[in-house]
Amino acid sequence: MPQYQYKARDKDGALREGTMEARGREAVADQLVVQGFIPVLIEEQGRPFLSADFLEGFTRVKPQDLIIFSRQLATLMAAGVPFLQGLATMEKQSENPRLKAAISAIKADVEAGSTFSDAIAKHPAIFSKLYVSMIKAGEAAGIMDSILNRLAHLTEYDAETRARVKAAVRYPLIVVVSICVAFAFLMTFVVPKFAAIFAQTKTELPLPTRMLMGINYGVQHYWYIALAGIGLFAWAVIWYVRTTHGRRQWDGLKLRLPVFGILFRKVALSRFARIFGTMQRSGISMLLALEITADTVGNVVIADVIGQMRQGISEGKGLTVNMEASGIFPPLVVQMLSVGEETGQIDAMLDKVSDYYDSDVEHLLRNLSGMLEPMLLLFVGGMVLFLALAIFMPMWNMMNMFQK
Repeated sequence: MPQYQYKARDKDGALREGTMEARGREAVADQLVVQGFIPVLIEEQGRPFLSADFLEGFTRVKPQDLIIFSRQLATLMAAGVPFLQGLATMEKQSENPRLKAAISAIKADVEAGSTFSDAIAKHPAIFSKLYVSMIKAGEAAGIMDSILNRLAHLTEYDAETRARVKAAVRYPLIVVVSICVAFAFLMTFVVPKFAAIFAQTKTELPLPTRMLMGINYGVQHYWYIALAGIGLFAWAVIWYVRTTHGRRQWDGLKLRLPVFGILFRKVALSRFARIFGTMQRSGISMLLALEITADTVGNVVIADVIGQMRQGISEGKGLTVNMEASGIFPPLVVQMLSVGEETGQIDAMLDKVSDYYDSDVEHLLRNLSGMLEPMLLLFVGGMVLFLALAIFMPMWNMMNMFQK
């Protein structure tokens, strides 16, 4: 927190000066009034460029940090520890400086009369809308410890899924990067020597060789233009994806990708079922649960379908009407939720849907490397074939000329 330098007068009119660490000028003034002083001047002290607060802004709160925070706070509450004391304990134990500062600010807000949900809502970079809404439901129902455990479970599930996806694509990514590095090495050190030899011949070079020499010439003489073009193209793509229309097109493309499209769809639908079921079990209304789930599902196309489901329910339609019409949800899932809607056990059916998708995702991840191998072989084989033809075809032509 920032440091403030203050000047204040006591009850006798004597001027007092000092420094105080607080969240803002108003907090400093409140502390001075409580101590019996009348504030005269409050100024924030300048901070060095590499201060702890500056470095704190670059510290990321990892999912594991949030999981530990949720589970430990739930344990303290279940043990009967007062809530403010539990927050103070979590502040001391937290090893992440950004999370520690956030807990300190949250504790101060709760001490000032704010609810826990309103206090964490001031830190959207750390606590998502789902987290805030679940905590608000826990406060209303008096089951905060249970809600915190469910949030820890959800966060843990998301972290494990991301870790499995990264592990599955690590090998293909290493192969592609290795081939690109090898190609760059050949273009830098090998191709120029062959180009000098080929330039001495008066025969027409084959098309692959001319293409390779053209690439080599462009890399050597216009590399800065190529880098600028790549950077500009990447910036344009990122900017477009951040727009509403671009994000919708990008998320739709992800669902249509070969191999990965099925994986993205199943992960998103599993997340939908798990979050929606957890919120239903926590006592949150269906309309609010669908609204929050649409914001946290991670795919705009699926979020639009969830928004249509919410609109249909508000119009008196069933939960599965728009699900079936969208084509996103498989018939099995629609039937299971239809049964859950009729029997009043939607949360139980959503758990079964989530477990079903989890097993499918696990199966896909185990076989992902094998599914990508044909595409990797085509890519590697194409690169090797192109280099071989570009280098050896003119050598064969030169050998035929010498034989004649």
